[in-house]
Amino acid sequence: SAASDVYKRQVYVSTEELLALENARLQLRAQGVAADRGRIVREAIAIALADLDLRGTESALVTRLDQ
Repeated sequence: SAASDVYKRQVYVSTEELLALENARLQLRAQGVAADRGRIVREAIAIALADLDLRGTESALVTRLDQ
């Protein structure tokens, strides 16, 4: 999804999370999808929030945060 306004925010991630993000970028590139890490993060946020809207307390986000 293209955003008309993009705001820079700093987030803290573990080494493992950063490596997983880079591996996802490389996997997408191998499948012909060119996306930088920022775009992947924005799309992942959009997916998580859409799932929360759709499924509420049964969403993956609530389930993961509740652990």
